[in-house]
Amino acid sequence: MRRPVAIVTALVLFGEAVGIFAVNAVLATVAENQNMSLAGMDPKAMSTGTWVMGGVSAALLIGCGLIALLAGVRDRSPGRFGRITLIGCAVVHGVLGAVTVGLVGWAAFAFMMVVLALLVLTLLSYGPEGRGEDSEDRVGDEAARAAV
Repeated sequence: MRRPVAIVTALVLFGEAVGIFAVNAVLATVAENQNMSLAGMDPKAMSTGTWVMGGVSAALLIGCGLIALLAGVRDRSPGRFGRITLIGCAVVHGVLGAVTVGLVGWAAFAFMMVVLALLVLTLLSYGPEGRGEDSEDRVGDEAARAAV
């Protein structure tokens, strides 16, 4: 079950990256075409900043998606950096979900929570394996040593 969850998580993150980039592209184009300014800031700087923010956000989401995809394809837990990255992505989705419910609505909140749930499920399904087995093996080894 963990392979399909990781692959679906990756696909959702890829789709979200495209959506984030598209929204930022629309915002940057509107700000540039209408010469919009915020507190006297140069409209060109606002447009450029929006393009950069969209690109960086999309790149980070694609990176998180690649980590989940590699975990699913290899059926192995991501390394320390990959786990930390996925945890950070989950935290950001949780915080953005809380902000989204007030600004955008419940549908956007539900989407953010679905992505959060997929990330957490991926992290938990590829968690540290064999804790129970290790402790049982140690108990078995100690019993064998005591018998000798």
